[in-house]
Amino acid sequence: MNERVINFMKKAIHDMSPVWNPDLGDGYYKNPIIHADYSDPDVVRVGGDYFMVASSFNLSPCLPILHSKDLVNWTIVNHVCEHMPYERYNEPRHGEGVWAPSIRYHDDYFWVFFGAPDEGIFMSKTKDPFGEWSPLHLVKEVKGWIDPCPFWDDDGNAYLVHAFANSRIGFKSVLQICKMKSDGTALLDEGKFVFDGTKDHPTIEGPKMYKRNGYYYIFAPAGGVATGWQTILRSKSVFGPYEDKIVLHQGNTEINGPHQGGWVETESGESWFMHFQDKGAYGRITHLQPMWWENDWPVMGTGDGEIKEPVSKWKKPNTSVESEVKVPQTSDDFTGEDLGLQWQWRANRNKKWYDLKSNQLRLYAYPSTAKTIYDTPQILSQKFPAQVFTATTSIKFEPKDTNSVAGLYIGGFEYGGIKLKKSEQGISLVKYTGKHADQQTVENEEIIKEVNETEVFLRVSVNKNAECQLSYSLDHETYHQAGEAFTVTKGQWIGAQVGIFCLNTENDSSEDYAEFDWFIMSE
Repeated sequence: MNERVINFMKKAIHDMSPVWNPDLGDGYYKNPIIHADYSDPDVVRVGGDYFMVASSFNLSPCLPILHSKDLVNWTIVNHVCEHMPYERYNEPRHGEGVWAPSIRYHDDYFWVFFGAPDEGIFMSKTKDPFGEWSPLHLVKEVKGWIDPCPFWDDDGNAYLVHAFANSRIGFKSVLQICKMKSDGTALLDEGKFVFDGTKDHPTIEGPKMYKRNGYYYIFAPAGGVATGWQTILRSKSVFGPYEDKIVLHQGNTEINGPHQGGWVETESGESWFMHFQDKGAYGRITHLQPMWWENDWPVMGTGDGEIKEPVSKWKKPNTSVESEVKVPQTSDDFTGEDLGLQWQWRANRNKKWYDLKSNQLRLYAYPSTAKTIYDTPQILSQKFPAQVFTATTSIKFEPKDTNSVAGLYIGGFEYGGIKLKKSEQGISLVKYTGKHADQQTVENEEIIKEVNETEVFLRVSVNKNAECQLSYSLDHETYHQAGEAFTVTKGQWIGAQVGIFCLNTENDSSEDYAEFDWFIMSE
């Protein structure tokens, strides 16, 4: 592609409309406010700024930090840490890693706590959420303690509430509170069970703790990610006993769950509740509910019943700043000093995998011991940004090694894409599909076309049922379908992703690389 066309495409990225925009432009918003997989969201306000954190599981960099001025328009501004501090995360540990973080502001610091189900409870803090966060600190080495939330009481005492993972510890549906050092670095006891939801609130988890009007509150989802409800616990004492009340459920809406989230107040005194909805291949997408208080119980959502239902459209929060339309980043022209914040790897990032040169992204054919794409660590990917979208990228690839491949990836447990590899005729365009089930992965390949060109344009178009149609072009004008459409599914605790890669399939030392001028998400 000539320089003029490249520059045109890079400029077009900055002028493109977002594929999902929750701000209706008339003082109202629609749910979800983020149609992307920001699982287990928690939120805090400091002054006129709102910050959200979400789970990242095995992906790196870890723990995305999002920022908003009005709770509706969000952008990614940082990550808490570069990687998980264990060598085993140098390979994909699907579904492990960072589970259900919480974010708080206390003593002039922002604090993030999370549980890694196999390693323990971790903490990081900073005075500048846009800047550097402290290295991950292991608060407690323990298996099966998850979803931690710190709480600092008015008297200076500190606590940590958390849940349990049945898969690691053999039981669930119980919440526990531990005394904690005020600096958040260690727990002071082994904790006390404060609520057993086995009978009425099975799989209660994701607790978030607050205090208001002399009551201690624990907001916690129960009943399962896709089928549950929001439970509120309250007590006059930190350690209970707690009374419980269901305040939000799916009801007659299409918003299943509604699952884990957090309460935040605006400067004007309004209350809002942020939570997620499990939407299969599209991940755990983010919703915002109006909230108010009656008889010292929170009420959230809408409806005539005692238990309310999620809203699909509502008046925007009354915030101090009229925010411009913003969405989490997607398209990238690769002109930055480092990768855009929307990109993550499937394992701890290795900076030998890539470089940014001459306003291009270069992915190196770094050796991989993985037998399938599913278990390959050096896939650079991002979340699905909407229910319907198209992802297009340019790729220049002149491999000398027949074991070097590069291409486009999309999916989760069931996945597919197009990869380029050396052939006798030049370059083979190969459609591949795969499925991971019962701890086994099976992949199939189909040669779509032999080409002599070293630059190819790859595209995937996704419809509302997560059905994907792959296509390719040699001139970025005429696109040709690459085989039949296929349906992708979610991954282990995460939604499907779309991305790019370059690797050597036989663990060979290779000088090959692929260059990408841009990656565009469009309607």
